[in-house]
Amino acid sequence: MILAGFVLLAVGAADLVRQFAPRRWIGYLAAGIILLLLGSVSDALLPMIAGLVIGALWVWSMPSERPAPLGFWPAVLLALVAVGSVVWFPARVDAGMIGAVWSLRSPFGDIPFDLAILALGAGVFLLESSNLVVRAALDGEHTWRPIDRGAGTEPTAAGGDGEAADDARPDTATPLAVPVLGAVAEATPTRDPRAGFQGGRLIGPLERILVMILTLAAAYPILAAMLAAKGIVRFPEISRDGETGARAEYFLVGSLVSWVIGLSAAFLVWWAAHS
Repeated sequence: MILAGFVLLAVGAADLVRQFAPRRWIGYLAAGIILLLLGSVSDALLPMIAGLVIGALWVWSMPSERPAPLGFWPAVLLALVAVGSVVWFPARVDAGMIGAVWSLRSPFGDIPFDLAILALGAGVFLLESSNLVVRAALDGEHTWRPIDRGAGTEPTAAGGDGEAADDARPDTATPLAVPVLGAVAEATPTRDPRAGFQGGRLIGPLERILVMILTLAAAYPILAAMLAAKGIVRFPEISRDGETGARAEYFLVGSLVSWVIGLSAAFLVWWAAHS
């Protein structure tokens, strides 16, 4: 179980670092040191090293700037590693130095350290790594992407739940040429804070986290209502498809893959808790 938690945590942390850190190598180094320290104090240094190695392979095989060279297969192999670790390696009795002071209570009872790491790793994986998995699924099926209305090209990034990154807005920060006394002066308008907002990259992670939490809490009516509400909200856009059905396919493929990832994470944590 601890191996699955550290693998998912290392993969998720690596994707968060390369998404937000301006100097990635500093973020990778800091994340690696923190995770190695966590593995040391929990008497699980070897599983953590294995997690870091798998995280490095994941970053190589699932790039964020271009289509994945291996397609959807790295996600399949990662899922097999996580499930196999939970099935064959149950929670440990001794969690090292941190186990001596570890105490985490919940409405469902005490949560062991290994289970907490698995839940944390699954949650971190659902943030940015799952966006890459959904994108690889869309690319693998050659699913239509919404076209950038401004440049006539595809958006630079797709959201994690079938939502398109809204790169279609004009660049409001581009200087405008304004004639002043026979000369040309540049005037830069105020940037719209909503310009370039990539809604899918926020909606997808939030949706998957809610799917995981609601599933573990057995709040199935609320989960069904949330998923149905998303379809209702997107119906006007999908209804403009015409005869092609491309927009509906894009939405369905992205949403279904996203929901499967969230449900799988919840099932993995549930299985570990009851094993």
